[in-house]
Order: sequence, then C-alpha cells, then structure tokens
Amino acid sequence: MNSVTLTAVPGVPDIQPGDDLAAILGDALDRAGLWPADGDILCVAQKIVSKAEGCLIAYDGVTPSDQAVELARELGKDPRKVQVVLDETRRIVRKFRSPGAREGTIICEHRLGFVSANAAVDESNIGAEGAALILPRDPDASCRALALRLAQRFGASVGVVMTDTFGRPWRMGQVNVAIGLAGVPATIREQGNTDAWGRVLQVTEPALADEIAAASGLVVRKNARTPLVLLRGLDWTPAADSRATDIIRKQQEDMFR
Repeated sequence: MNSVTLTAVPGVPDIQPGDDLAAILGDALDRAGLWPADGDILCVAQKIVSKAEGCLIAYDGVTPSDQAVELARELGKDPRKVQVVLDETRRIVRKFRSPGAREGTIICEHRLGFVSANAAVDESNIGAEGAALILPRDPDASCRALALRLAQRFGASVGVVMTDTFGRPWRMGQVNVAIGLAGVPATIREQGNTDAWGRVLQVTEPALADEIAAASGLVVRKNARTPLVLLRGLDWTPAADSRATDIIRKQQEDMFR
C-alpha cells in the first residue's frame, strides 16, 4: 500500500537576518532524530527564508509615491505598505474593498510571476512592528542552496519545496503553494499515458509541487512555529532544472484577462 508521512519538525528558533538557515534547520532535524534519507522532501516556510535573507522592510524607510497614496486612500491601507506592494508588483490585476472591511486588497502579479493578494507582502508572524516581509529575490536558488547544504550534512539526496499561503480564484480559504523548488518537479506530465480503463490522457498534468506544499499545511499551525516539514515515502523522480515558476499558466492561456 502506498503511503507518505508528514512530520512537522520542532525546535526551529526565531530566524534573524543573516542567520545560517541550513545549519539551523539541520540542527533541528538532528535534535528531533529526523535524519533525512534519499528521496525525502523538506517543505520550508517562505517566512524563515525571507527573514534569513534580510527581506524585512521597515516602513520608516519607505517613501510612498503618489500612486501609493491614492491607492491607500481608496483601500484604507497604510501608504507605506502599499508602496512596498507596488515595489514587488509587475501589474495590478484587481483592487477592491468589501463593504465594512477595514482594509481593501490589491491582487497583483508579483515580480516573479505569481498572482496573489498584496504581492505576498506579509505583516503577520514576522516578529516586528511597522514592517513587512517580502518574498526572497530568487526562491529557487534559495531552495537549491538549502538542498545542497543539507545533502552534504546528512549524506542524502533530498528535495526542497518553499511554501507560502495563497488564496485561489473562485474558492474560499487559503492553501500552501510552492514558490521555490530544488529537485522536485513542478508538475508531472501524464499526457499520452493511459488511465485505468486504457483511455489515453490528453490534458492530465498533476501539480506535484503544489500538492506537496498543500499537504505540508496539514501538520503546520500558524501559531506553532513549525516552519519545516519532512515528507517521506513519496515516489517521485528528481528534476534538476525544476522551477516553481514552471507552474504559472502562460498569459496567452488566461481566459479571464
């Protein structure tokens, strides 16, 4: 019977800018007796990577543009936060403020290509007031660096998935999605294979990286400080050149633009 296990790794401390994240995560795995084996996948929360890489923006150093001031007035937001959002944004997809809401929302195409609320600029669980956390400059490179260091330490080939929490069009709630990858394929192309009845598959392409990221959210709680999850038992084939942006649908295929 096929089965996988997901284990939230305890003991990861609050991360500070400049911390050696690979060493810290390796120490947490060591203390928990969760030594990675070949084929394991580590799911790492984006927040701790961004913190270690110094992606915390203090609002005191932000000067809002005229556009940021106007959007802030319309949406009831801090204009400095809006400016941070704009700095991370290629294009504003939508903006709205629901009746009675304290703040509105800006749906943005992030500089990396992801479409998310407020360009993934986050103020929660960052351990600082008057500041916001942005995504790493290159999440895939961050994952590759972690995978290499952890492989050297534990003598095992592991995959790494960096996760963040996104909403989804037409569905309520949020789920973890993959925003950075090392070794783990973004999708699995099933086109040309057959189903259980011998029918040729035409469009089936499971979003493996997002499925892994979403599964990791089942064992993580926002207030539990467990930003590292070890997934074991999955049958997968490494892809050396995988990128999380491979999962983004091409704009020419967007039927809702």
